[in-house]
Amino acid sequence: MQTILQARGLKKYYGGRNDLTKALDGIDFEVGIGEFVGIMGASGSGKTTLLNCVSTIDTVTSGKILIGENDITAMNQKALSKFRRESLGFIFQDYNLLDTLTAYENIALALSILRRPAKEIDARVNEAADALGIAGELAKYPYQMSGGQRQRVAVARAIVTEPAIVMADEPTGALDSKSSKALMENFRRLVRERNATILMVTHDAFSASYCDRILFIRDGRLYDELVRGDEARARFFDRIIEVVSRIGGDANDVG
Repeated sequence: MQTILQARGLKKYYGGRNDLTKALDGIDFEVGIGEFVGIMGASGSGKTTLLNCVSTIDTVTSGKILIGENDITAMNQKALSKFRRESLGFIFQDYNLLDTLTAYENIALALSILRRPAKEIDARVNEAADALGIAGELAKYPYQMSGGQRQRVAVARAIVTEPAIVMADEPTGALDSKSSKALMENFRRLVRERNATILMVTHDAFSASYCDRILFIRDGRLYDELVRGDEARARFFDRIIEVVSRIGGDANDVG
């Protein structure tokens, strides 16, 4: 599997000498193209900080992050903004859709910013909508859709630019169990059929069980790693619960 993301010696410190917080304290990992990787850990473990640093939202204190052949830790803000628009997709817990735009317009917005031709925008929006089963919702506004439909629109928006990596931050946090399952099955389909690469922070062991691999973060360090392989999802879920139990708390409290 070809590597798309390399993180080496990541450290992120906050505060001064007398009140230093080590949010990330020397983390190394890689992600391959077409891999679905989950990040789990207790509240304050550093998992969201890790996603924010990889997604260029935050900067590391030291270490290196390579996405493809691009060292994002060496880029200036202008270069980072351009890279973020062109190479990364984002999915948030609260959807982050614009209420004044239809589903179609929300999905198309990123392509419009990249100044893609109208014909290409239309083709890509419809292709993404078909892949996520929301072709019939494109004329609707966010308030006219269910939470699950809004999140699928958000996923379509994230993948429509064909990013190198999709960053998902608690994407099932606002969904019921049925919608969460449907979203995770859509993620699996995107990985299988479109070779999408997804890096997802989640507190939910059920959602995590759809991943190919889980990184567990504790006190700013990589605590454990699970690889699913050919294992049944139910057994992988049980193994995730075992690690969560060692970290402390139950699967629904790990956030």
